[in-house]
Formats: sequence, structure tokens, C-alpha cells
Amino acid sequence: MDSAMHEKIVAILSRANDMTLATVRPDGYPQATTVGYVNDGVTLYFGTGADSQKARNIDLCDKVSLTVNLPYDRWEEIQALSMGARAARLTDSKEIAKVGRLMLKKFPQGADFGPEEADSIALFSVKPVVVSVLDYRKGFGHTELVQV
Repeated sequence: MDSAMHEKIVAILSRANDMTLATVRPDGYPQATTVGYVNDGVTLYFGTGADSQKARNIDLCDKVSLTVNLPYDRWEEIQALSMGARAARLTDSKEIAKVGRLMLKKFPQGADFGPEEADSIALFSVKPVVVSVLDYRKGFGHTELVQV
């Protein structure tokens, strides 16, 4: 991936708050849910209930897909990302602390969580493998596929 495309992906990730994350359920069907996230470059991080369905799904299969969309008023303004990625539950205390700081900066309301609530949350990293960059400003349906 060239640096201009990397910067474009990071810019979209940095301007959005939510992603739709699809995990693989034990029965093989996808499960899509919306979650808030933070990013450090092209790596995304999100938190969820430690025993939630999506957490259990990722523990069984680390392959995920996701979309991130910027707000738009007209179709020709659409800018979005669609990714195939690998997700992993965070266990390293330094990485967890770093992600916690990123989350509090982006979502200050997270400071309202008490220690007992924080203990029931699991943090996950999402590292893209392939990214489809949608930019309808370059024409209806314009996408560029990028290997990470």
C-alpha cells in the first residue's frame, strides 16, 4: 500500500466513530453489529462485553469483516471502507492501557465506567488484511482494493 492510500484510510478511520463488525457465529452465519472504535493507524480497537456473542465468535474464528462510513448527504459524497481483517482479544497490559487512553480521548464518557464495569469489558484489536476504499467523489461505485 502506498503512503497516499495509507493516509486516506487513516483519515477515514480517524473521522468516523462507529463500525459495523461482522463475526462468524458457531453455526457459520455472519453476525453484524455496530460498535464504537478507536484506531492507531490502520489498526482498530473496540470493547465489548467479555462474554458477548461477538467476543465468543472471535474467540472461535478470528476472521472478521467490517465497514466504516463517513456521513454524507448525497451519494456522490460517499467515502467508506470495507475490510477483511483479523481480530484478537487483547491480553497485554501495556496495550490495554494504551487502548484505554485512546478510547478516553475519543469517547470521554468512558470515564463514567467504574472498575467493576471495566472488568466485564474485553478489548479487541482488528488488523486489516484487505481494504476496499470507496470514494464516490471519483465516480459512482468507485472502489480501490488494497492489500495491507
